[in-house]
Amino acid sequence: MTPGSLSVITTDRLVLRPHRLSDADAIADTLSDFAVTRMLARVPAPYDRQDALDWLVPVTAGSMPDWQFAITAGDDAHIGVVSVELRHGLWHLGYWLNRYYWRRGYMSEAVSAVLGRFSRRMPEIAVHSGVFADNPASLKLQEKLGFRMTGCSEIYSFARNTMVTHVETMLKPGALQQARIA
Repeated sequence: MTPGSLSVITTDRLVLRPHRLSDADAIADTLSDFAVTRMLARVPAPYDRQDALDWLVPVTAGSMPDWQFAITAGDDAHIGVVSVELRHGLWHLGYWLNRYYWRRGYMSEAVSAVLGRFSRRMPEIAVHSGVFADNPASLKLQEKLGFRMTGCSEIYSFARNTMVTHVETMLKPGALQQARIA
C-alpha cells in the first residue's frame, strides 16, 4: 500500500511541491553547506550539482512510492526537503532545510503539513525517523509532532565519514499532533 501520488501542499507561508530538475542548483548550494549535511546520514560531503541531479532524476521520474516534497517559500525558491520514504518495509520521515531559513518555524510547518497529508492517506501506518544525538533541535521538532524515542544506535554518516550516535523515533498511527506554527 502506498500513499498515492505527490501533489502540492500549501501552508500559511510555504508551498510544498514535487521536485523539478531545475532545483539542482539550489539543492547543491544547500547540501554543499556542512552545517546542513553533517546532520544527514546519506548525503556525502562535498556535495555538488551532479550529486543533486543523480538524486533528482529518479525522484522526478515518479517511479518510486516515496514522497519527496520541495519546500518553497514565496518566490518558489527551493529551500529544503520533506520526504516520507519506504525503506525496508517501513515508512521513514526525513527532512532538511537551508540554514538561512532555520529558526523561523518553517520546518515545523512543512513536516506537520506533510505528515498530516500522509496520515490521512495512510491512517494505520507508523512513521519512523530519528536524529543524530547532537541535533537537539530536530529531536524537539519531532517530539512536538508526537514522535517518541524508541531506541538508540550508531549509524554511518557519509558527510562526517564516521559512525554517529542516532536517536530512533516513531510516530504511532493517530498520534500526530499538529505543530503550532511559529
